[in-house]
Amino acid sequence: MKFKINKEHFSIGLKQVSNVVSSKPQMPVLNNVLIKAEKGKVLLTTTNLDLGIRCSITADVEEEGDITLPVKRLEKIVASTPEKEITIESSDGQTARIRSGRYEAPRFNGLKSEDFPPLPSFVDQHTFEFSALELSSMLRSVSYAQSNDENRYILNSVYFNFDAGKLTLVATDGRRLALISRDVPMSDGDEGSIILPAKTVAELEKLLPQGKSVRISFNERQVAFDIAIADDSESKGLAGSIYLVSKIVEGSYPNYKQVIPKETDRRIKIERELMSETVQRVSIITNEKQNSVKLKIGENALEISAQSVEFGESREVIDVEYSGPEVQIGFNPEFLLSPLRNLTKDEIFFEFKDEMSPGVFKTLDNFICVVMPLRV
Repeated sequence: MKFKINKEHFSIGLKQVSNVVSSKPQMPVLNNVLIKAEKGKVLLTTTNLDLGIRCSITADVEEEGDITLPVKRLEKIVASTPEKEITIESSDGQTARIRSGRYEAPRFNGLKSEDFPPLPSFVDQHTFEFSALELSSMLRSVSYAQSNDENRYILNSVYFNFDAGKLTLVATDGRRLALISRDVPMSDGDEGSIILPAKTVAELEKLLPQGKSVRISFNERQVAFDIAIADDSESKGLAGSIYLVSKIVEGSYPNYKQVIPKETDRRIKIERELMSETVQRVSIITNEKQNSVKLKIGENALEISAQSVEFGESREVIDVEYSGPEVQIGFNPEFLLSPLRNLTKDEIFFEFKDEMSPGVFKTLDNFICVVMPLRV
């Protein structure tokens, strides 16, 4: 195997795949990246057996072949090389020479590619295609609501539900719930659902902005995302597509529909950025023991306030259209800020009923975020 490759492009490719590598792998080869040189490109693959990723980088391949090398050490070596072009070669598929200009790295010991577990291949039962940027936006709209409690592993995820001509994404930690849906062309028998682990969600959120389209294929145990590279990513050396394959969380996702209030008596229209900035300013004085802000909705006004023993009280008023009875509701400020930060629509709606009922953020494009109140 022998190829020449742009240093920056190689670094970008290694960065795409290195996050999957576990800090405590089950076997030594899982510390490594599988490097496969083919005509005009180099394929880079890593896996931790639950999650695997493959991407390809344009390269000048003089001799095809493959090898696996420790990915973290390889990243450091590539970053330290003095020239823009790197040459990597291996005559035995187990040791590699890395040269850049007058620099030559010490002999790099790896493992043969035969020792590297292949990415899972499976017969998919369901396949859908989306705009990569649209799916990225949907994930961003809900992923912050995942639980990080290891005892509630089923909630450390985002739920994908393909049903009735719609894709619905849901995340919840039991105190808030975020949901968004989009219309999807769907034939009879295409319906299905997956529970995507938090680690896979995090990787997918990094990868999707680089794509122009994504093909989702899944069955009862596994899911694959084949992300076609966007034109601007090709300028970074990425070629073809990035392939991410993951196990799914086994089990049944909770009935999230029960959490969504069927009736909310009152609604106000708010400017997303204005409310986000206001909540952020007011909540500066909060702390772990007094971590709440109060929304006081009255005659054409939304007053946002917080208080602490150390700093006293902070408050600010926003003009809104409202003519109902006065209502005061307390919330964790971060639970208000998360949807406001991650939405892109300027105009959103906040619905409420009384002091002890959930608050609900909504947009006109099928987004809902339910936030449980705190006692005022």
